[in-house]
Amino acid sequence: MKAAEIRETYLSFFEARDHRRMPSASLVPPTHDPSVLLTTAGMQPFKPYFRGEERPPHPRLTSCQKCFRTPDVENVGSTARHLTFFEMLGNFSIGDYFKERAVGYALELSTQDFGFRAEDIWITVFGGDEALGLGPDEEAIQHWRTIGVPDERIVRLGRADNFWQAGPTGPCGPCSELYLDRGPAYGPDSDRPGDDTDRFIEFWNLVFMQYELYEDGRLDPLPARNIDTGAGLDRVAMLAQGVDSVFDTDYLRSLIAVGEELSGRAYEGADFETTRALRILADHGRGMSFLLADGVVPSNEERGYVLRRIMRRAILQGRVLGIEASFLPRLAERTIEIAGAAYPELGREAETIAMWARSEEEAFVRTLEQGERLLAEVVRRARDQETSWVSAADAFRLHDTYGFPYELTKELLSEEGLAVDDQGFAELMDEARERARAGRPVEVSGRAEARAGGGSGDVIAHERVLDFVRSAAFPTRFLGYETTEVDTVLGALEPADGRLLAKLEESPFYPEGGGQVSDAGFVELPSGARPRVTGVFRLGDDQALELEVLDAAGPPPARGDPVRALVDRSSRLATMANHTATHLLHAALRERLGTHVRQAGSYVGPDKLRFDFTHGERLSDRMLAEVEERVTSWVSGAHPVRAVHTTRDEAERLGAMALFGEKYGDWVRMVEIEGVSRELCGGTHVTSTAEVGLFHVTAETSSASNVRRIEAVTGPGGAEAFRARTEALREIAALLRVPERDALAAVQRLTERVRELERRPRESGRELAEGLVARAVELGGVRVVTEPVEGVDPKALLELSDRVKQTLGESAVVLGCTLDGRAHLVANVSPGAVEHGVRAGQVVRAAAAAVGGGGGGRDTMAQAGGRDPERLPEALAAARLAVEQSLA
Repeated sequence: MKAAEIRETYLSFFEARDHRRMPSASLVPPTHDPSVLLTTAGMQPFKPYFRGEERPPHPRLTSCQKCFRTPDVENVGSTARHLTFFEMLGNFSIGDYFKERAVGYALELSTQDFGFRAEDIWITVFGGDEALGLGPDEEAIQHWRTIGVPDERIVRLGRADNFWQAGPTGPCGPCSELYLDRGPAYGPDSDRPGDDTDRFIEFWNLVFMQYELYEDGRLDPLPARNIDTGAGLDRVAMLAQGVDSVFDTDYLRSLIAVGEELSGRAYEGADFETTRALRILADHGRGMSFLLADGVVPSNEERGYVLRRIMRRAILQGRVLGIEASFLPRLAERTIEIAGAAYPELGREAETIAMWARSEEEAFVRTLEQGERLLAEVVRRARDQETSWVSAADAFRLHDTYGFPYELTKELLSEEGLAVDDQGFAELMDEARERARAGRPVEVSGRAEARAGGGSGDVIAHERVLDFVRSAAFPTRFLGYETTEVDTVLGALEPADGRLLAKLEESPFYPEGGGQVSDAGFVELPSGARPRVTGVFRLGDDQALELEVLDAAGPPPARGDPVRALVDRSSRLATMANHTATHLLHAALRERLGTHVRQAGSYVGPDKLRFDFTHGERLSDRMLAEVEERVTSWVSGAHPVRAVHTTRDEAERLGAMALFGEKYGDWVRMVEIEGVSRELCGGTHVTSTAEVGLFHVTAETSSASNVRRIEAVTGPGGAEAFRARTEALREIAALLRVPERDALAAVQRLTERVRELERRPRESGRELAEGLVARAVELGGVRVVTEPVEGVDPKALLELSDRVKQTLGESAVVLGCTLDGRAHLVANVSPGAVEHGVRAGQVVRAAAAAVGGGGGGRDTMAQAGGRDPERLPEALAAARLAVEQSLA
């Protein structure tokens, strides 16, 4: 039974039993779930349903979810079962069936469809825990007995093995796991499930969520009990196909074949090094392809770092196999061939996957040889010093200069029996980040950026808002697409951290999401008071407001009050223009740079738009101008903008782009700019591109490795930027005493003149040097020069002193100049003069004191500066005296 058949068999089995088949969510979790970088479990996309934050599309669900985990990445290839990317089959019940049906379904599918012999299936159950005050899960044990599993094949295990909890508090419950006995060929009869042996392999976990765990250790039954199960596709395939490891299944074996073809080495009967390398290529090649298809790009931050690490780990293993040619695109091609039917996004993004695979491979290979040489030198030095440690500085240089991910360096050094100073490396990374931040403004995002102009800076805790919405027990109907003013009812109200949490029956306020900030505005109370809306919280399709507390006289607001909700119209219109401009910018970038461009983050507010996108290099001025011109042409074209509600499948058929990191249901909202683009988007937009007004790019920078950032303004913001630039142009023209139309030419002439003056000292350096050499005086066997030089800057002064010293041989050269109201000094002393007692540092310090400054350096070269340029002659005289005294 092939892996694809197992996937379809599982999903069809549960569909036939009234489960809704759900498509796999992206490997990039929704932006509102910051708990993980990547999707790591089958139930993760359904967390809002289990928490009661959102209503599920059906109480019974089934899916095959793409997952990615890296804690054991070093073990991939060395063991039979460790993987980074995997597919998790699951069936879920949200307040519907419980243990009896869950165990019945599991045994039925395992025996009748997967073909496992009933007598080979063992079950582990929760055996109780004193700290929790729970005994064995007798309910589950009885259900297993009822369907034919004898007591001798039901194994009771403790809390660590068979009790699931999401964290130290929250929903939790016992679980049952299904194991397959592979027989005595894989271990003795004394082996048991839970022993982590090769004989008993766990292939399906059934979690029974039935308790709420509190901080004091108390357990209370949940009002609605849920089922969450997970069966790893690769592991089920390994057992169904009767092979020794997941790498021997049809799924991964065909990827291993790519490594065999390229290296000329056979997988069967290979040594450990070859087996491990081929397995790493298969796993990492597959994981790389799925991550790239879901919009992740290689970088040095977060999930991009995870991707870069596995790509570079694969490249190193390719070298172990002797593969010289590019091979990551080949692994991606094979992945698409195998899995493209089940995951259409692989085929849709084939070009982008190949482009990033090729680009990252080329970039790493260019520095790999130097990096490997440095690594070998680090290892050799450690051996010579008879130490088992490598300095953090060496590891950081490999990371910073040669692109070796730190974990990869640790892994390679570990193979040599060496460790690295983790804390030291972390400190160096922190210093590097601080230096990077010093070169750009500190980032604020979403809610914080929206509040930069006013409002509260503290955010009410998410759990507090969630509890408030739950207790309100009614959904707010969002009317903000149709109107900015609504007469409604204050349905719930609660003080929170010096503000008010409020819930309206209908609301025109847009809650932050998809990069767009929350609306601002007011809620007008019966008393006439108008508390300001300082935040709008999104909870699935529901929302809550944060209101400022008013000190005004009059009755306080109360539940049931009729109110009028008013969005700040000017702010909303500016935000709408910026959001539509973001879609235009996205389309223009894809048209000009290629379809690999994908949104990697955004900020859409009333003040500006910021758009992060995947691209590997800086945009030239010409490219940026072309993108800006293209957006402007669409604005001038007055293209209609309309929002359409349709099915996800229909939107994909129409070519609508989805935003990675956002969660979409079966029914989606598609924003279409006629003749330009279609994107899945829940934000607010203008009705015609003409309403965007003036579009102006203000900055293009790097956001992260392989991610660029464009900031722009539109409408009134664009007009203000144009006004500011016009005023600056007028000031420049006034300073240059030319008409505005001639300002550019005047600046060009001035720039050329400055360049000419900068070149002049270098061009006349020989003549200057010859004159200084000719005026040198010999003192005690050393030729000495102490003179001022006009028309040079400190850099030219240093070059000149070096040239004079080299010409004179045994010499001490002290030169000075003035620039921008300061004195500059340099002392250049030959090694022979140093042996005679002349020290450049001592000489320049003596001179610097005369000009009210200080300095220093080496014995052979030192520099200084001072704030009294008119005293330069005294400084040079002091330098001559210091040289004479040294030679006396």
